[in-house]
Amino acid sequence: MARYTGPKTRIARKFGEAIYGPDKVFERKSYLPGMHGLNRRRKTSEYGTQLKEKQKAKYTYGVLERQFRKYFEHAQRKKGITGEILIQLLESRLDNVVFRLGIAPTRDAARQLVTHRHITVNNKVASIPSFQVNPGDVVSVREKSKNLEVISNSLSSGRVKRYTWLEWENDTLSGRFVTVPERSDIPENIKEQLIVELYSK
Repeated sequence: MARYTGPKTRIARKFGEAIYGPDKVFERKSYLPGMHGLNRRRKTSEYGTQLKEKQKAKYTYGVLERQFRKYFEHAQRKKGITGEILIQLLESRLDNVVFRLGIAPTRDAARQLVTHRHITVNNKVASIPSFQVNPGDVVSVREKSKNLEVISNSLSSGRVKRYTWLEWENDTLSGRFVTVPERSDIPENIKEQLIVELYSK
């Protein structure tokens, strides 16, 4: 499936957040992109605010419109709070789980590891980034891929965070998806209720 491959710092500046992770250029230029970025103070409409929040979620998780809409419709059909379920579905994507486990430094790198068949789920090779990981599933690095530089560099970078819904075994380079995370445990700064309001119009 297609994905955004343009300049990431420009997108981060658009939202005023380093949504792709540490970014030295963003730290220097955290204002809006463009020659008038420092002086633009336009008032945003309610629709514009809601749309911006949806775009932020899409860019953060590397999902395009059609697939994002499917996630929303899936969340609507499930019992519970639609916005929270939407974020939980995105968090349960295999590429995101690989990123959260620290196997890859970014979601883009995690997506590449998955598509290049370096990752297994329950000892079976998984090559679809959008694969939904379920509680109890074990996500591992393939034996022949354990010496890949991108993986060893990521795990030894010192920037790996550990999350309550994931268990990591450094000896085997594998992690267990213990449970679907609560919304309060997910660190992404996304106002999912605005996305629900946008799609409900």
